Amino acid sequence: MEHERSDDVIVVGGGVVGLTTAVVLAENGIPVRVWNRDPAERTTSAVAGALWWPYRIEPEPLVGGWALESLAVYEALATRPEETGVRVVEGVHRGMRLDELGPWAARVPQLRTADDGEGLVARLPLIDMPVHLAWLRTRLLKAGGAVEERVVTDLARVPAPVVVNCTGLGARELVPDPAVRPVRGQLVVVENPGVTTWFTSVDHSSDTSTYFFPQPGGLILGGTAEDDAWSPEPDPAVAAGIIARCAAIRPEIAGARVLAHRVGLRPARTAVRLERLPLPDGRALVHNYGHGGAGVTVAWGCAREAAALVGAAA
Repeated sequence: MEHERSDDVIVVGGGVVGLTTAVVLAENGIPVRVWNRDPAERTTSAVAGALWWPYRIEPEPLVGGWALESLAVYEALATRPEETGVRVVEGVHRGMRLDELGPWAARVPQLRTADDGEGLVARLPLIDMPVHLAWLRTRLLKAGGAVEERVVTDLARVPAPVVVNCTGLGARELVPDPAVRPVRGQLVVVENPGVTTWFTSVDHSSDTSTYFFPQPGGLILGGTAEDDAWSPEPDPAVAAGIIARCAAIRPEIAGARVLAHRVGLRPARTAVRLERLPLPDGRALVHNYGHGGAGVTVAWGCAREAAALVGAAA
């Protein structure tokens, strides 16, 4: 590795958390490269729904702040949806109450109880992830950063003064951190029969949920939240159940043509790990992983905090 430039910060992991962290670093004038095992379009992030909402992520007292910072960024990006992949869309969280939410909820614009009292109505950022990941990569390159396909097997051997670990589920083996566990999510993409609003109904005591998100490439139907399930292959019976649950809410979904089946493994952890540690030779390692089902929701808040830790370590 003698040819490596030793002054660059290297971010390991090129999903939404890694790319956003690298963008913040580059725009703060810090030379940065992203090392990613797979191209961004093959990361877990590319499969995500992806509605801004703190879902399956801890610790709540910190998550609220990170989420609100990110919300402000996405609201600004939503003025250029074709470029950034971000739109603000209205929808309903069925079965959710304001008094169940943390203090952050009071700062979400237009979040209110539905007229029938059966949930919450909100206008929230909905992110078309393939477009958004490509936009993040372009923004990083414009700021002087770089993206390289590299496989990392040992964080201590990454040749950088500061290594930033944004490997998501990969941190389970790489750190190693057995507290990182997969929560399997299966989705179905169908031709949109005219649905313009999103819908969620989540039962936290069950490994199934019901949601649909209208995206430019089709209507995304979900879903599942299966703890410790590793299979990347879509299950046809699960897919049929997803379509049936969504069609019970909007009957026109029943006959919609299926375009794709997707599976993503959310990197769940008892709490997001966002901290700086010394490597054995005195260089610094900054961890930023364990975002569960809300990597997009907290990406900018966590990226800024990680960048501050890099600055302190540099």
